Amino acid sequence: MMHFSARRLLALSASFAILASVPLSASPGWADEAAKPAKSAPAETKKDDSPFSFKPQQTVSDGTVTIRGQRIAYQAVAGTLIVHPKGWDDAAPEKTTKPEEEPVASMFYVAYFKKGVPAASRPITFVYNGGPGSATVWLHMGAFGPRRIQTADDTHTPAAPYRLVDNDDSLLDVTDLVFIDAPGTGFGRLGGKDKDKAFYGTDPDARAFTDFIAQFLGRYKRYNSPKFLFGESYGTTRSGIVANMLAEDKSIDLNGVMLLSQILNYDNTIDRPAANPGMDMPYVLALPSFAATAWYHKKLSPMPSDLPAFLREVEHFALNDYNSALQQGTALPEAKFNEIADKLHQYTGLPVDYLRHANLRVDGGEFEKTLLGEDGIDTGRLDSRFSGFSIDPLSQHPYYDPMGSALGSAYLSAFNDYAREVLHYGGDTATGPYEEYKPSAHSIGKWDFHHEQPGMPSSKRGVPNVLPDLADAMKQNPALKVQLNQGYFDLGTPYFEGVYEMNHLPIPRKLAGNIEIHQYMSGHMVYTHAPALKELHDNAAAFIRANDNLPN
Repeated sequence: MMHFSARRLLALSASFAILASVPLSASPGWADEAAKPAKSAPAETKKDDSPFSFKPQQTVSDGTVTIRGQRIAYQAVAGTLIVHPKGWDDAAPEKTTKPEEEPVASMFYVAYFKKGVPAASRPITFVYNGGPGSATVWLHMGAFGPRRIQTADDTHTPAAPYRLVDNDDSLLDVTDLVFIDAPGTGFGRLGGKDKDKAFYGTDPDARAFTDFIAQFLGRYKRYNSPKFLFGESYGTTRSGIVANMLAEDKSIDLNGVMLLSQILNYDNTIDRPAANPGMDMPYVLALPSFAATAWYHKKLSPMPSDLPAFLREVEHFALNDYNSALQQGTALPEAKFNEIADKLHQYTGLPVDYLRHANLRVDGGEFEKTLLGEDGIDTGRLDSRFSGFSIDPLSQHPYYDPMGSALGSAYLSAFNDYAREVLHYGGDTATGPYEEYKPSAHSIGKWDFHHEQPGMPSSKRGVPNVLPDLADAMKQNPALKVQLNQGYFDLGTPYFEGVYEMNHLPIPRKLAGNIEIHQYMSGHMVYTHAPALKELHDNAAAFIRANDNLPN
């Protein structure tokens, strides 16, 4: 799903000193002598001065962070790797296009390697946000990087100065981390003819990430490390494809896939289900998140005291009575219609008359406008704990996401300082021309959502359903484990939608035990709520330890 829309952002500092700024061809090898400090390069050897050079780049720095009482020394590498679209072959004897016309993408990343650990004894986790077309500043500076931006919990974070702190919930205690920005975002750039078409699409994007990961493993000698993916939002869609592509195209098995705020089948989205009449599951799957939001804003009477227990009740009603009523359509008897409307009012706090006029079907935007609408306030979409004044109180859907506006400036301002002052990337007086960090590719209007499902070359669906991709990866690698993490207050990718999709993966029942699910008292970006971030860290760390295949 789109990660915010207008006001995108980033984050700031990590306490480590710069060591060297070297070309990638001279990069140190983090292998059996993993994370040795890089040798200082000659003064004249540094990152290419061209801000848009399609050559691999890197800067290297050192740092330390204390996580749960454990002091960890690490090396940070910020840089770019170069990827090409499907069919590109650097060994092709004949080229029909000029090199400058060939589509190409430099993908920006920041990697953190714990010092003194052999590669085969240290897991590596590839981390990315979604969008599609979003940079990974959110997970980097809000969740798992060594430094974390502090923001208000469910209200607008005041303007600068912002505060970065050592991240007690970084995953560096259990795994090396590689934060990858999508093509066209961060300090990465696209070039060549038809560059947007070459990278802005469900399958081209997944292929770029697959090639990036394989290339990274080779450059940093990490092929024999336990390997994990961690994707958020559209990043879960991407992970379903990448997990299978890595196995099919690169013969790379993963140890585990971690999903945060999942959407694998876009037929289930609650954003605009009216465009797909006859498909009523989005209303069913969003209802528990509507109920959680109404509970949070105290719009229920009586107010349940135990939210998880209340939501189990709503889930049962949604899958049974509510689902049955919607499936009957206009054949639903009027008495049953009114009964369901009354029950929906009890669970959502929405007016009964409104629910009747909506034909028992309220989409995400309509709910966000209506729950607090009498006060001229919209709830957040990605995190409905947030709320903000309506731009147009009479509109059917909100014009902005209050959560995005509340957090955006903090993340963007912080990361821009962090990248330049700590990672020494992006241009300053020492390292060359200023480069813009792009939190979004603004590619949603250009995105080709068609997806070719595995084994079905003619299955180009108009909206992606990557359940078959993840299922194929699990069936071919029966040891592959999957972890789903979800926030109760997420109206962008409702938590019950993810549960439903996990229960409908086309896998043998024996493999269902490979999946674990965790829910949190937070929204789409679970980590913006500090207690939820601690739980997320502990669950992800336990998942990695349980599946890294390392001796105890």
